[in-house]
Amino acid sequence: VQLVESGGGLVQPGGSLRLSCAASGFTFSSYSMSWYRQAPGKERELVAHITSAGGGTNYADSVKGRFTISRDNAKNTVYLQMNSLKPEDEAVYYCSVLRWGKVYWGQGTQVTVSS
Repeated sequence: VQLVESGGGLVQPGGSLRLSCAASGFTFSSYSMSWYRQAPGKERELVAHITSAGGGTNYADSVKGRFTISRDNAKNTVYLQMNSLKPEDEAVYYCSVLRWGKVYWGQGTQVTVSS
């Protein structure tokens, strides 16, 4: 299993970023996918989750209405569209998959929100 995130960077408050996570090594379309984030000194937290076919999503209360998770099963990729970014969204963002009782993580992508 390999998960590779991209799309992070520096953005001003109120700005937008789109994160991508390219997956390989497993049947992507059969698994739900998640985005987590971890800020310095804080625990990793669930940001968004999407079911295998993309028909079901859920979000942390802190990002509802601002972030959108989606997936393209033909491209084995899951996305996180982040709008109206706030300084408190600054963190390393990870995608993950739970497969056969084990959680797999990507290497993460840094999102910095600063003016």
